[in-house]
Amino acid sequence: MDRPTQASRTEPLTPGLAPLAILLVALSLSIGWGVRGNWGHEYGAMIPGALAALAACLVSGREDWRRRFPYFAFFGALGWSFGGSISYMIVIGYTHSGHPPSILYGFASLFVIGFLWGAIGGAGTALPAVLDRRRLTEFFLPILVVIAAWQVQEALAGAAYRRGWGDRLDWYDTDWMAAATAIVAVGALAAFRGRWDWGSSLILHLAVGWWVGFLALVVVLGLRMTPPRSDNWAGVLGMTAAMMIFFLRQGLWPLLHASLVAGVAGGLGFSAMQAMKLMGIAATDAYPTNWHSLLEQSYGFVNGVGIAFALGFLARRVPAVNDEPTADRWTGPFSVGFILLVLTFINIRKNIRAVWLPNRALPETLHGVGIESWFNAAYLLVALVVVGLIVANVRRPLAILPATALGRGQLFYLVFLWWIVLGNLSRYFPFAEQRLVTEGVIHGTSLAATLLALTLPGPSAALAGTVAVDWRRTTRGFVATSLAMALAAVAVEFALTRTFFDERFSGDDARRFAGRHIRFGPEATAPKPE
Repeated sequence: MDRPTQASRTEPLTPGLAPLAILLVALSLSIGWGVRGNWGHEYGAMIPGALAALAACLVSGREDWRRRFPYFAFFGALGWSFGGSISYMIVIGYTHSGHPPSILYGFASLFVIGFLWGAIGGAGTALPAVLDRRRLTEFFLPILVVIAAWQVQEALAGAAYRRGWGDRLDWYDTDWMAAATAIVAVGALAAFRGRWDWGSSLILHLAVGWWVGFLALVVVLGLRMTPPRSDNWAGVLGMTAAMMIFFLRQGLWPLLHASLVAGVAGGLGFSAMQAMKLMGIAATDAYPTNWHSLLEQSYGFVNGVGIAFALGFLARRVPAVNDEPTADRWTGPFSVGFILLVLTFINIRKNIRAVWLPNRALPETLHGVGIESWFNAAYLLVALVVVGLIVANVRRPLAILPATALGRGQLFYLVFLWWIVLGNLSRYFPFAEQRLVTEGVIHGTSLAATLLALTLPGPSAALAGTVAVDWRRTTRGFVATSLAMALAAVAVEFALTRTFFDERFSGDDARRFAGRHIRFGPEATAPKPE
């Protein structure tokens, strides 16, 4: 796949999608990212990944992609989840510090974090656009085995923490147990089946890469990005490098290219939107605004532009995906159920202890039964109905569902979008004035995304492989350009921050979401780099 798909001339990097199509993908990731900030971590980060992947699939103009809309949602969610393990609030604090070396370091670190988040997210989103059905569906069994192993690991770790053994398990506050568990799980699966499949091999590369990055950068070299917080960044860096090496070994240049495009967009977006946030603070110093939420939504928007560029570029340059043989037919319905039920349940359930009980929106018990048990029971009933409908549709298509893949994808997108938006909105009653720039903006952008998702996608076109591309040359040129862009962006962001604030701390109250953190020198607020 490293050769041109046609004999025609190679075209330069172009968006591939119309401006409104790019807008839909960007809004989708922005909405999900704004919501992710409320729920947090890996499961929260799945939401923007699923929404953006679905949106890109719908506006791609590729019928073969639209038939795979459940896979786009599932792998988009998985890809964007990994970055949720990286700590970044202290890094943001460095850019507020007024201390020049810490400011520069903060913006450079934000680029690295954004790149890592976007690179794996972009690769996950692009998997259904590139892989044949056999390799795509081979992922599901090892993924399920790893997820099941993680549940066992979390239960055992929870028991250990309750016994007071937490310090023995806390290794730089990282996910080392999850990485080790993944290796054991896929190894056991391969031993049981007597073979390594494609999906297990990629998971093994990711997990081993995590360990190489963590051990080399943190344990051996003593590099800590944001002490005393988690050093998962090093593991994710190793995982990203291992993923790219795997793609190179497999000749999957389109996946490598999509990963790089999304990664660069993420790096530029995170650092640039933080600089824009600081400019906003300087311009509207007296206005009480949730600046952190604005940062998250704007950063999500830029990430969405990156996904739109990455998938739009592939839409005309990769051949039609092969959907034969049609074995493992359960994987599509499973993906729908996972996104609609598992992902929403895990995140919305966090509202109970985080918001509803502290705000006395709900009593702790009803008729002597804990409120969480009532919530679980209510969601179980919903799940039984949804699963029943999915199974019934597999046996005989339901009349209520659209006949076309595009129509079904649009319905799936809208149901998931508003399920998440309303679940997020339920956190904030009674509604406060400050929430207008958060939930108010999310509400407005969700309406705009609904309009675009229903009116924008047109009939499928014969786009597959219509534009030739030299993947090696294009990817290498993009890497060189991106390095120059990254250096220039960090320098400009540093200069703007110094211009507006000089050496003044720019986060002197809670509404700006930035404590005073200094990375270097005698006033360092955390241990110095070793």
